[in-house]
Amino acid sequence: MEPKHIDAYSITANNIPLQIQIYSIAGHPVPYYHLSLLNLTKETKLIIEKIREQIINEINFDLMNKDDEGGEEGIKKQFKTKILSLLEKNFPELDKEVHHFLANYVVITSLGLAEIEFLLKDPHLEEIVINNAKEPAWVYHRDQGWLKTNIRFEDENKIRHFATMIGRNVDKGITLLEPLLDAHLETGDRVNATLSPITAKGNTITIRKFSEKPWTIVDFLNNGTTDFNSAALLWMAIEFELSILIAGGTGSGKTSFLNVLCNFFPPNQRIITIEDTRELRLPSSLHWVPMQSRLPNPEGKGAISILDCMINTLRMRPDRILVGEVRRQKEVEVMFEAMHTGHSVYATVHASNVDETFMRLTNPPLNVPKNMLASLGLIVVQNRNRRTGLRRTFQIADLDTDGTPRLIFQHNAVDDTMMKVADPSRMIETIGLYSGMDKDAVYQDLQQKIMILEWLVKNKVPDVNEIGEIMSEFYTQKDVLMDKITGGFTNTDSTKPKTPGR
Repeated sequence: MEPKHIDAYSITANNIPLQIQIYSIAGHPVPYYHLSLLNLTKETKLIIEKIREQIINEINFDLMNKDDEGGEEGIKKQFKTKILSLLEKNFPELDKEVHHFLANYVVITSLGLAEIEFLLKDPHLEEIVINNAKEPAWVYHRDQGWLKTNIRFEDENKIRHFATMIGRNVDKGITLLEPLLDAHLETGDRVNATLSPITAKGNTITIRKFSEKPWTIVDFLNNGTTDFNSAALLWMAIEFELSILIAGGTGSGKTSFLNVLCNFFPPNQRIITIEDTRELRLPSSLHWVPMQSRLPNPEGKGAISILDCMINTLRMRPDRILVGEVRRQKEVEVMFEAMHTGHSVYATVHASNVDETFMRLTNPPLNVPKNMLASLGLIVVQNRNRRTGLRRTFQIADLDTDGTPRLIFQHNAVDDTMMKVADPSRMIETIGLYSGMDKDAVYQDLQQKIMILEWLVKNKVPDVNEIGEIMSEFYTQKDVLMDKITGGFTNTDSTKPKTPGR
């Protein structure tokens, strides 16, 4: 049965050109992800494998010992030098550039994380999963969902070796007595590893990739993750320092959405972020202090929790506080305490919709008193459709004075649009109280924000720092920015009060 072509593209890893082919086969429910070297014959591959085996036998290296002179990089350099001499002997007709990329290929596939290193370089991948040595590695592709790869590892010891290496780099161990590992790579990618028999089929490694390029509001508008009306509403909430809680399931894009909201912060305020693993990246124009929690060392000492960071943050004169995720009662208590003392707080929580978010907050184990929820400006729910893989802003709600959430926007899955359910009356009331703006003025301001967002998308401004500079201009020289966007011409119709979603 002939494979059916789905997609193909090239990537480069350590100067090695690689070809990705995605295809399906009739009768096989899951498509395939095939990674290979570009323009390499089977005969050349066989010779490279023989060279690899020869060098491994000749060179006595021990990556477990990094105290040797040169450390791991020194070992890799020695390894590459030996490979180059053998390549020149076996392939004298090839130029030096080809020798170097073949040497890099052998180094990567022999040391480090082997072929996993190549998968980490594919910007289309979100997850990389090894379930055991009996089946191929899996990947979660941004456009195609779960795919089986052509990458396998010969035995369970190889997978365990990778997990040990990853743990050692962050001073953590994984053993039969402690068979679970949470760690991260130097690139920021999050890693979870387990050892058999805790996972019955074999040792596992799960890597959630850290996006090299932070998501921006332009990205979200371009790919339909959110719409202009929702983005403008959230921008206004941030401008007027309303706190926002982002809810959603695993993989729904909560943290990415939190990063996108950071595009709207003004440049003259102190912003502190608190995370377990560094994922948020803010525009360089902002006054930003990132904080990170820390697990205890092998002796059980030195732990710094999210709660520790949150309490300390309140002594750092923050204007805005971002928390990667709140999970425990004390964390939620400190978060609402910060809101009550005049700080704007932005955080994520696991919940599938607005009602579930309300129930989770007000019931054990979090037990937030209902009236305290009124400190929140908005609840935003992100959703990932597991059938299609699409991520969307699913719901936006404000909260009444007694803490009851009230839906403003609801995503319609049938036509993939955001429907307006009600006016953001509490938000309008709060903004009016502190700014003097009436309802018409609020909607006129929203239309102006939509105009700016449309201009950003039209002019393809995806870089987080460039967007940060434009937002700084909005807060400091708004007239100059609007002249730039309108060309000095003001269309009176475009600034008439309109209700988003009508």
